[in-house]
Amino acid sequence: MFRIEAKSNPRFLEAGFIILLIIAAMAISIGVFQATPHIPIVLVISILIAYGLMKKVPFRELEAGMIAGASAGLGAVFIFFFIGILISSWIMGGTIPTLIYYGFLTVSPSFFFAIVFLICSIVGISVGSSLTTVATVGVAFMGIAGAMDISLAITAGAIVSGAFFGDKMSPLSDTTNLASGTVGVDLFEHIKNMGWTTIPAFIISFVLYAILSPSGADTSFETVEHFKNGLLSTGHIHWYTLLPIVVLVIMTFYKAPALITLAVVSMVGVGLAYIQEPLALTNVFNMLFEGYVSETGNKEVDALLTRGGMNSMLFTIALVLLALTMGGLLFTLGIIQSILGKVESLFKSAGSVITGAAITGIGINTLIGEQYLSILLTGEAFKSQFAKVGLAPKNLSRVMEDAGTVVNPLVPWSVCGIFIASVLDIPTTSYLPFTFFCLLGPILTVAFGWSGKTLTKLEK
Repeated sequence: MFRIEAKSNPRFLEAGFIILLIIAAMAISIGVFQATPHIPIVLVISILIAYGLMKKVPFRELEAGMIAGASAGLGAVFIFFFIGILISSWIMGGTIPTLIYYGFLTVSPSFFFAIVFLICSIVGISVGSSLTTVATVGVAFMGIAGAMDISLAITAGAIVSGAFFGDKMSPLSDTTNLASGTVGVDLFEHIKNMGWTTIPAFIISFVLYAILSPSGADTSFETVEHFKNGLLSTGHIHWYTLLPIVVLVIMTFYKAPALITLAVVSMVGVGLAYIQEPLALTNVFNMLFEGYVSETGNKEVDALLTRGGMNSMLFTIALVLLALTMGGLLFTLGIIQSILGKVESLFKSAGSVITGAAITGIGINTLIGEQYLSILLTGEAFKSQFAKVGLAPKNLSRVMEDAGTVVNPLVPWSVCGIFIASVLDIPTTSYLPFTFFCLLGPILTVAFGWSGKTLTKLEK
C-alpha cells in the first residue's frame, strides 16, 4: 500500500497520540522558541527512534526507513543545486535585474493595488522567493502606500499575493521544485498544470485589487525611482538579457528534462555576463557557489540582487532531507498507515481525496507553521490515495502548492507569517482578508477536484 513497508502496526489512538506529540513539539519549538525547523525535526526523529526501539523494531530497520525516506528527495536536491547556480548566473547576466526594472516601469497612481500585485508577481517569478520579494519591493510599496495615505492592509495583501504567485509559478522557487520532486513530476509539467487553478486566481485577484484601488491618488513615487535608478546603475539592464527566458520557454515547449534545461539556461546567463563585462573564471566559479553580491551602493537593490549560489540552497536541502527522514520513520513505524487506514474509507472519489490532501496541507501549516513540511508530508501521505482513485501525481503536486505553499503566510505563528508581519510592520490578521490570491488557492483546487475539471487521469 505504501512505498516503505511498515515494521510496526500501532492502533489508531496510539498513532494519533504520536502525531499530536510531533505537532506539539514542532509548534512549540518554532512558534514559541523561534527555532529553525531543522532542530525540532531532529528532536522528532529522536523521539520516533526511541518509540521504534520501545516497539522492538530493530534499529537496522529504522535506519533503512530513514535512508529510504531521505532518498526520495535526491531528485529535488539535484534540482536545488542547479537552481542556486541559475539564480547567480541570471543576476550576473542581467536577466533578473532587467525583469524587475521592466516591472517597475508599469507603476502609476491609478490602479495602485493591482499594479503592486502585478509587480510583486513579476519580481517573485524573477527571483523565485516570496520572502525576498516581500522584504525588498514589498517594503518599498508599503512606504509608497504610507505616502499616499491609503490602506496599508490592502497594500500588504497585494504584496503577499503577488509574492506568493511568483514563488509558486517560478522554476527558481524551492517550494515549486520541492512539490514536483516529492511526487516525481517534471518541474515544468507541474508549473503548467498549476496554471489551471493559478491563472483564474490571478485574474480574479487582479480585478479585485483594481476595483479596490483609490482613484486620483498622487505621490512623487520617489521610492520607485530610487529602485529604478539603482537597477540601472548595475549596468545589466538590456533587452537581450531576456534571452535565457526565451531559451527556457523553447526547451520547456520541447519537454527537455528540467535538470538539462536549468543547466543550459545557466550557461546562457554566464555567457551574457561575459558579453557585458569579461569576468575571471575564478570569480564566476565563486559566484556560482557563494552567490552574486550586488555592490551598487543602493541598499534596497543590493538586498534584492545579492543572492543565489549553490551554498544558498544548503539550508533548504538540509531541511528537505531531515523532513523526508522523519517521513520515512513515520511510514516504517506504521503511523501514517494507521491514520490513513482509519479514514481511507472517506477517500473514494477524486473530490474527496483532493479535499483530504488540501485539508492536510492547511492543517500542517496551521498546527506546525512550516511550509516545507506541509508539502513533504502531504505528498508522502497521499501518493497512494491519488493512485487508488486513478489520478496522476501532478494533481497531487498542484494541491500541495494550492493548499500548502500559499497558506503559510496566512498563519500568524508560521515561519512566513512571522517574517512578513515583522518586515512589513503590519499584523498578519490585518492583511489576511486582502490576500485574495492565497485565499483563492485552496478554494479553487477543492472546487476543481469535485467538479472533475482540469484533472489528469493516471495512465494505465
